[in-house]
Amino acid sequence: MGTTPPVNPINSGDTAWVLVSSALVLLMTAPGLALFYGGMVRRKNILSVLMQCFMCLAIVSVLWVVYGYSLAFGKGTGWSAPFIGGLQWFMLNGVDINTPNADYAATIPHQAYMIFQMMFAVITPALVIGSFAERVKFSAFVWFTVLWLTFVYCPIAHMVWASDGLAGHTWGALDFAGGTVVHMNAGLAGLVTALFLGKRLGTDKPGMHNVPYVMIGASLLWFGWFGFNAGSAVSAGGLATSAFVVTHTATAAAAISWAVCEWIFTGKPTMVGAASGAVAGLVAITPASGFVNAGGALWIGFLVSIFCYFMVSYVKPKLGYDDTLDAFGVHFIGGTWGALATGLFAVKAINAAGSGLFDGNPGQLLIQAKACGLTILYCGIVTWIICLIIDKTIGMRTTSEDEVLGLDISQHHERAYTILD
Repeated sequence: MGTTPPVNPINSGDTAWVLVSSALVLLMTAPGLALFYGGMVRRKNILSVLMQCFMCLAIVSVLWVVYGYSLAFGKGTGWSAPFIGGLQWFMLNGVDINTPNADYAATIPHQAYMIFQMMFAVITPALVIGSFAERVKFSAFVWFTVLWLTFVYCPIAHMVWASDGLAGHTWGALDFAGGTVVHMNAGLAGLVTALFLGKRLGTDKPGMHNVPYVMIGASLLWFGWFGFNAGSAVSAGGLATSAFVVTHTATAAAAISWAVCEWIFTGKPTMVGAASGAVAGLVAITPASGFVNAGGALWIGFLVSIFCYFMVSYVKPKLGYDDTLDAFGVHFIGGTWGALATGLFAVKAINAAGSGLFDGNPGQLLIQAKACGLTILYCGIVTWIICLIIDKTIGMRTTSEDEVLGLDISQHHERAYTILD
């Protein structure tokens, strides 16, 4: 009598969904985020923004393969285990193509999970560009990306998502697809860099040069975000379906809410406002997407645009900081609301892994607040140190002459248009 062959745990449907989701998240950075940000800067700086987004994709991808994935998701050792992984997966050693890592996804190859998480690592430092656009040297941008990925993104990803991480594993914080790891992290880093660099020159002159680019970019972000959130189920099933539905629902609600805010306070809704609202909705639903139902998603979406609109339209002008494209006002504020809202609206009927205040678990809201506090404290301090190191070595900001000329010419010897403004 023959022996029964071992059952292969790899599910082809789950694997296909995660690989497609990885491609969708890649599309979010280039061309999605690149066009969204590129349309909002002055004509003389559009190529610099496109180049930064494009090269962020390339740089982070290489670093993730070499050591980033291991630091973020590998097992830590000793006292540092809850904070950072080891180097056992250096150059993807042991990250198999035929077997899963059950700590993260039991039905897909380990490398499929790695490449999916790579795309999150790619877009996070790219989001920071929105705060320091139009005034950073390209060489400084490259070093900032390398150092920030290594010393900020990887540790926070480990603390929140790793199987032995402090916030997720020990505290029990819920972050389905990156409210703390991606959006709060990037948004706060954006504010720190904006404050460190100071205001741009010539901000009294017309800025945003191509609203259709903004609309196209926001639409590509909306499209790609289904991979971001629904892909985080790492399986093709009910949870991915729910995450897909609530992602779309919250985004639509937020686009309406921002337009209504503009209509009330300025008299006319704008295309840029509606696009910004949609992005705010995407940001806010991200941590909650695997835990809330459609009702919770509507509340999250409607309210986030109110918070972000108030921050962008009233608080920023009042305080006078130059967050170029409102990465802080949208991603940090939206990400913080989404992380806290997860502690309010999470329901076990969607995901048995957690429930929130309105589902009978008030303690989850406090845990979410602790995770937010950890992200703020760690990201804020380390990002400032990175800026200081770069500035004292190669310098972060372009010269006044280069900034006035435009970064397209001064940093890349290219121009997007025949006639510069």
